[in-house]
Amino acid sequence: MGKTIRMTNSTKWETPAPIDAAKGFRIHFIVFLLATPVIWLVWYLTDRTYPWPLWSTPAWAVGVLFHYLGVFVFKKPKNS
Repeated sequence: MGKTIRMTNSTKWETPAPIDAAKGFRIHFIVFLLATPVIWLVWYLTDRTYPWPLWSTPAWAVGVLFHYLGVFVFKKPKNS
């Protein structure tokens, strides 16, 4: 009936490579875990009058949460 659309990522050799959603989430989560302390350190070493990382940290955490939900909870069934 309908045409199945497969998600692929084009390489420089123009051959499609499958996208690993779980790997993408793991990379996102690791970057979040590594960058958040750096952001707080920048705040600590500069002007500590207003804790501006209180805005960026939870906002980014919500993004990581939705990424997790999209990959592991509300995942689409794989079509072969």
